[in-house]
Amino acid sequence: MSGSQLPGTRVLVVGLARSGKAAAEVLAARGLFVSGFDRDHSVETGRLRELGVEVHTGREEETLLQGIDFVVKSPGVPGETPLVAGARSRGIPVWSEIELGARLLSNPIVGITGTNGKTTTSELVGAILRAADRPVEVAGNVGRPLTSLVGTARPDAWIVCELSSFQLEDVETLTPEVGVLLNLEPDHLDRHGSFEAYVATKLRLFERQSSEDTAVVPRGFGPIPGAARRVEFAGSDELPAEPRIPGPHNRENAAAATAAARAAGIDDDAIAEGLRTFPGVPHRIELVRALRGVRYVNDSKATNVAATLRALASFPGSRLHVILGGRGKAEPYAPLAAAFAPGDRAYLIGEAAQAIGTALDRAGVSRVDSGDLAAAVGEAAAVALPGDVVLLSPACASFDQFVDFEARGDEFRRLVEELQ
Repeated sequence: MSGSQLPGTRVLVVGLARSGKAAAEVLAARGLFVSGFDRDHSVETGRLRELGVEVHTGREEETLLQGIDFVVKSPGVPGETPLVAGARSRGIPVWSEIELGARLLSNPIVGITGTNGKTTTSELVGAILRAADRPVEVAGNVGRPLTSLVGTARPDAWIVCELSSFQLEDVETLTPEVGVLLNLEPDHLDRHGSFEAYVATKLRLFERQSSEDTAVVPRGFGPIPGAARRVEFAGSDELPAEPRIPGPHNRENAAAATAAARAAGIDDDAIAEGLRTFPGVPHRIELVRALRGVRYVNDSKATNVAATLRALASFPGSRLHVILGGRGKAEPYAPLAAAFAPGDRAYLIGEAAQAIGTALDRAGVSRVDSGDLAAAVGEAAAVALPGDVVLLSPACASFDQFVDFEARGDEFRRLVEELQ
């Protein structure tokens, strides 16, 4: 799509973190007038200013919307913020960064969403496509903005795009050739308001698919929008090879990846090669170190209860020392407490420590109020015995004590490597 087909020449990008910066850079390179806004005064904007982007930080002023033809919203920006709400009230189009990328790229897309397993499955599909010698790019919620591929991706490359609910809020034309829904559990209720609203946002992935496209969904899942050919999967499916990555949840991810790859025309030999060789991704049930018979596992990406439940089920027969807490997402913690086995212990950190502790106490789970990650690692390491697992799987977001889950996982890794 050429710049002349965009709805005007003046755009406001709201949120100047990774996705917003990429969108602003692409639009500036196409000759548009680009202004950008971020609440954070400390956000790095030197590169944008060099490209001619008019940068504003701090307080939101609706005067920034004057003369603007459309708005591009970063995924971390809620829809009710004054600039976004003001744009909608004035009839100014609001797009997600994903929508902008979808409009500017003509590549076939495998879109992958769900509550848990998105990054692992996206990277696994990418590995399978590479095993088949297909050109492929993996982008989206994995940390690589979709718009960063504009002008760099080969025209014949498949794009595997991980899609969060935040990224699907403001899409209009995104139509993946293959759409994948992995699972749905309560998450981000603090932003979406209800589970029903969260589900509806996730299912927008399928809305514009035609009968020539494929929708991959869990076996027995209910109706979905759109007209795509439906393919179902389950963790019990027969696969071309057993996946290298451990855990029953990862077998489900492998089944979904297999179905998606077949829909993209990949043969089973290449799928088998990808399943056998893919090692997983950082911060997802990642073995950091084994020390004196104790395994230390980084699952910092477990930012909701459902993800942590999957991690707890991945170590049958081992006593667990689980580091929990961070910024909660308005979820109940009783199901989490019920999943602890006798002898397991929790080490609580961050803002949600009290709420999680209350649920653990009611279930009779042993716990330690550690406060922060360094204390939790030290306290767990002091009592862990050979055969035990020290598991960082917080069931919460990281933003109370860390900039993101990667920083939290990196700090856990550093602390573990320093253990003597």
